[in-house]
Amino acid sequence: MHDPLDDYAHSNALRDTSPRLKLLLGLGAILLCVASAAPIAPLFIAITISLITLIMAKIPGRFYSTLLLIPFSFSLLSAVVVAFMHGGGDQLFAFNVFGIDLGIREDGANLGLLLIARTFGGMCSLFFIALTTPMIEIFSILKSLGLPDFLVELSMLMYRYIFVFLDQAAMIHNAQVMRLGDAGIKNSLNSFSMLSSVLFLRSWEQGERLIVAMDARCYDGKLDLMEQSGEAEPKAIFAMMGYMVVIAAIAVLTREIQLL
Repeated sequence: MHDPLDDYAHSNALRDTSPRLKLLLGLGAILLCVASAAPIAPLFIAITISLITLIMAKIPGRFYSTLLLIPFSFSLLSAVVVAFMHGGGDQLFAFNVFGIDLGIREDGANLGLLLIARTFGGMCSLFFIALTTPMIEIFSILKSLGLPDFLVELSMLMYRYIFVFLDQAAMIHNAQVMRLGDAGIKNSLNSFSMLSSVLFLRSWEQGERLIVAMDARCYDGKLDLMEQSGEAEPKAIFAMMGYMVVIAAIAVLTREIQLL
């Protein structure tokens, strides 16, 4: 998943747009999703941000829908649990399991829908940032905002090597599966322990190689980051501000509206 995300972040139609503006748009939409008291505003954010990502950034719809299946699955499961465990009002659905009455009431159902809407809107905003802005530009913005250098550089290294070690873990796991290492619980536990130990040793070796490589390149404790120099156009700034005002107005005007 890491390679397609980086490829689209470097080749999308909004690549030359100011990264600060894109980051501000995505983070602002996420905050408004979280602060919304009703699901209307988060759903509006999810729809509009998705259209921006698909039409303006020209991200393939099939790839984008595959990404959205991940948050939708866990948000749906969480919403079902929340709907059964919370809320009052009229009962919408009920059944009996082993003598225990389980049911969904209006408040619980509305809370579950709000959870789904917030998650969906927030993840669409987060995917907008990930698919239109390369991570190196995000790190450079964080550094320019005054975050400590060691924190930004450590985050860069962690981001890079998370995917390196995931690839290594996938290769080792595939080799174990081909040798029937997952046949039975005992073999699966043994294979998992071997995978963990080998991955730990390889991560240690990779860290030592990284130190040697950085010393060979005269590393002095700082990594130079180059931020994209393009400035945001006034019309783009006004469009983003207008979009935020519209979302905030929708969130305020619909705060008392419930879908059920």
